[in-house]
Amino acid sequence: MDASLLAPALLLPEQLTLSKCKEMLASLQGWLARRFDAGDDVLELVATRSQYMDQLLTGLWQQHGLDADPELALVAVGGYGRGELHPYSDIDLLILSREHHSEELGERIGSFITLLWDLHLEIGHSVRSVAECVEEGEKDITVATNLIEARLISGCYDTFAALTQATAPEQFWPSHAFFEAKRQEQEARHRQYQDTSYKLEPDIKSSPGGLRDIQTISWVARRHFGASTLSEMVSHGFLSRAEYRELLDCQAFLWKLRFALHMVIHRSDNRLLFDRQRAVATALGFAGEKNEPIEQMMKRFYQTVRRVAELNEMLLQLFDEAILGNIAMDVKTLTPEFRLRGRLIDMVQPNLFKDEPAAILRLFYQIAAHPQITGIYSTTLRQLRDARRRLSGFLCERADCRRLFMMLLRHPNGIGLPLTLMHRYGILAAYFPQWSKIVGQMQFDMFHAYPVDEHTHRLLKNIALFRESSARRSHPLCHEIIGRLRKPELLYLAALFHDIAKGRGGDHSELGSDDALAFCLNHGLDKSDARLVSWLVRQHLLMSVTAQRRDIYDPDVVTEFATLVRDELRLDYLYCLTVADICATNDHLWNDWKGSLLRELYFITQKALRRGLENPPDLRLRIRENQHQARQLLTQEGIGKERIKALWARFTADYFIRHTPEQIAWYSSHILVHDNAARPLVQFSQQPERGGSELFIYSPDSPKLFARVAAALDQKNLNIHDAQIMTSKDGYALDTFIVLEPDGQPVSSDRFAHLRASLIEALVSKTAPVIRSRPPSRRHREFKVSTQVNFLQADKQIKHTRMELVALDTPGLLARIGAVFSQLGLNLHAAKITTIGERVEDFFSLTNSADRPLSKQEQAELREKLVAELNPDGKIC
Repeated sequence: MDASLLAPALLLPEQLTLSKCKEMLASLQGWLARRFDAGDDVLELVATRSQYMDQLLTGLWQQHGLDADPELALVAVGGYGRGELHPYSDIDLLILSREHHSEELGERIGSFITLLWDLHLEIGHSVRSVAECVEEGEKDITVATNLIEARLISGCYDTFAALTQATAPEQFWPSHAFFEAKRQEQEARHRQYQDTSYKLEPDIKSSPGGLRDIQTISWVARRHFGASTLSEMVSHGFLSRAEYRELLDCQAFLWKLRFALHMVIHRSDNRLLFDRQRAVATALGFAGEKNEPIEQMMKRFYQTVRRVAELNEMLLQLFDEAILGNIAMDVKTLTPEFRLRGRLIDMVQPNLFKDEPAAILRLFYQIAAHPQITGIYSTTLRQLRDARRRLSGFLCERADCRRLFMMLLRHPNGIGLPLTLMHRYGILAAYFPQWSKIVGQMQFDMFHAYPVDEHTHRLLKNIALFRESSARRSHPLCHEIIGRLRKPELLYLAALFHDIAKGRGGDHSELGSDDALAFCLNHGLDKSDARLVSWLVRQHLLMSVTAQRRDIYDPDVVTEFATLVRDELRLDYLYCLTVADICATNDHLWNDWKGSLLRELYFITQKALRRGLENPPDLRLRIRENQHQARQLLTQEGIGKERIKALWARFTADYFIRHTPEQIAWYSSHILVHDNAARPLVQFSQQPERGGSELFIYSPDSPKLFARVAAALDQKNLNIHDAQIMTSKDGYALDTFIVLEPDGQPVSSDRFAHLRASLIEALVSKTAPVIRSRPPSRRHREFKVSTQVNFLQADKQIKHTRMELVALDTPGLLARIGAVFSQLGLNLHAAKITTIGERVEDFFSLTNSADRPLSKQEQAELREKLVAELNPDGKIC
């Protein structure tokens, strides 16, 4: 056998020096790593480390003469008390005495603990008498749990026995109080994680469905039944043999994951952060190209914690009855198949789901039909789990199930709790094959905060919330639209399928569109409705891309979008789907800025559709209307018509098309009172514009102006989200920026004066703008995004070159882009800045120094310069 795989030798008492102990511990860690890589059972490895610590601590305890005290005991608590020590887990110790110890004994205990720190062991310790332990444990359920798991390492057995007796169930945390406290503790812990394990940076131990949930089951069973292992719960009738094996399988994977994480980061931390996932996946043997190992590992993790959460919920329900006696007495019959136990639905016949799979769908329809139901009774949940595993095919293959599924979608409460429970208990995965493929499907990026299935579930929940009265404030247009949709089930189907093809390769919108069409036709929808659902899936990104990355005040952009949408019904469905999708992507993505853009695009498109696409807007009429309304506002401020006329004569027609009358009046009034034409005018609007703060700059124009503004705002940690860059006929910049704080909120008004001064200083400076150099964040360092520069096809009528840029989001990015434009003498006319997780997808409208569209050669030069500036590897994409 390879000598490197042999366990390190234990130290003899005379070898317990600081240096020898350090050598032994280092040797042990190396051996654990090698055995793990060789495929040894993690259960054995964590037990081995615990045993080594027992031997080492016993020797050091004796070396310090602590074993000579007749009443002192060294006790392991917590995970160490269970005999489980992962590579860098804390070693929790209780130094226990009958009574208060002497000062001399206290010094020896202090010396013992100091030596453990000198060995760089992660020690958690307390020094208490038995009475103090009981007092602390009665106040804190966590301390009580540690005491219940206590294990004697060395010292006086009688003292340890006194603790065991003092913390026995009959006098210390009786099982009913212990169970209730642990359940409340779990609920509070789950709330810290928003009641979901489906975070992209989960905590292996504490997230819902994590190791702590398995331990909660064990603690309760140990307290009530005296069960020291999960297997004893089988004999008590709380777990079937299959469920026991399933729980062990889940625990084994989570332990293996935690072990690998500790070995990768060389410390105790249970958070599976982005910058750790690749190394952990490799350590666990997941293989593939690019991010495939990470996505495979995370998919396995999500599937595992879902199974743990399911078993945890079922067992805590059973414990509730067995320990607290909470057996619902108010049992009511709902149908011959189902009854209501309190607020939980239960089935009447134990083999109903096995005998008749369609009854699974009838169960969820009853939940929709009876809003007082809050969940599924434990025995029914167990039968549901068992029947789900025994299915020989997918439920959608049965005509009776397809009919029930559509009935559920058409029920007013169908996509509320019923769909949530179908997702939670794997029934959606059992219903149709496409869903089963996305369960736990992770996307390794900073944009999507949830796996595909959980994201889709949250999207459906958002649609359900649009019906609530609270949506009148948060999403008024969605609330109005969904109230008038005759067939909301078409929206639900589009939501179900919008990301269904992710992870397959190819365009997920097109693949999902084909799946949706086949599904709808198979479920009895007519061709018109099926095609509408299919179109929504295919175009589910269209509205967000158009609103955030195109100039929605460009009539050609609106016409192009409206041509794809075709009618107001599609527009209504697409708007609701888009809003729900953005809100479900991550908890911080939605803001007033995005909401205002989508609403404006909706109403502009609605107007275009009602006017008829064959009747383009009369731009001259729009200019006259905007001027008329703006002139009225300025006249009310006492500004004479001749002054207004003289000012506006300097502006191009485009200026009056792209701004509202209120904006035109606001800009004009400030320009007219500005008394130094050579000095920049910088103003922030007191009223948030489209969810952001509007910044207006009037200054002699310069190709470097945008770069200077971008650099100055970056210095102040502000983000540009939109820019309208215009120049008057006599060479003055009339630039408008929408800026937001990093959290997506408008700029606080108390910052305006300081920001205005900083911007003016930057604009009048003769030196090049300072572009702040900052390292990327921990998360960003894990991603590589090659810079891509694409020039959109333009017809002869387009006066500007439209460029799309994709790059890694790094500090000062926009300032660096502006500097490149400045170097090449390019004029920027408009910009749309979109950040999608770790990447930016920005849109710019440009002309060359002669104010003409860029030639092919100029485009090539710009691409080369941007790639060289932004791409670490220098590749041209």
